[in-house]
Amino acid sequence: MPSTLVHVAFAGLIGTALLGRRFDAKGIAAVLLVAALIDLDTFVDVWATGLHRALFHNLVWPAVALALLAWDVRWRDRSAVRSRWGDRGVRVFWVAVVAATLGHTLHDAFVNGVNLLWPLHDRFYELEGRAFLSNQRGFVQTFVDLEEGGTVGGTTENTHYYTGVNPSPGEEPADVERIFPLAYSGERLLIVIVGYLVVAARIWETWGAHAERSD
Repeated sequence: MPSTLVHVAFAGLIGTALLGRRFDAKGIAAVLLVAALIDLDTFVDVWATGLHRALFHNLVWPAVALALLAWDVRWRDRSAVRSRWGDRGVRVFWVAVVAATLGHTLHDAFVNGVNLLWPLHDRFYELEGRAFLSNQRGFVQTFVDLEEGGTVGGTTENTHYYTGVNPSPGEEPADVERIFPLAYSGERLLIVIVGYLVVAARIWETWGAHAERSD
């Protein structure tokens, strides 16, 4: 499964693109932090088995957050977010939610699966698959295959994902090996390298521009 390191790098790429002229070190730091915090349900899973990739790995909380932001900005007489952080704060808020959802939650949905609609509906969705064109079979895709059950997985009661924090449900032997993945494929390592380099380059660029204005 992709590590937090990979997810944060992926979210950093998305956040860098979406922040646009609002990009700065603090803004992208908020994006990266939100992306990383999604994996906190790994620790909750130690006490409540099954909540990893469910408690925070879902589309419900991002939808609620964006709905609250829309209500605050569009329909309240005085926006709390805009009053405190201005238009930049509004931009950082929704970019952080979108980047974390795309770069972490949905990324995991395509690798082993996540509980996309928890807590409204307890079911893990596994969107792993492949798509190709064949001269004999035409277009073939296996990402969504409800008829054969390839898209729908188990529930929080019978699903557990291995992590270094909680390798297996229940008590662990004293000598259990705990593996904390960094990059389990060349593709994920490439995401890590490119993601952090792009973020670092943009931060360097903004600092340079700020220094020029100060002169």
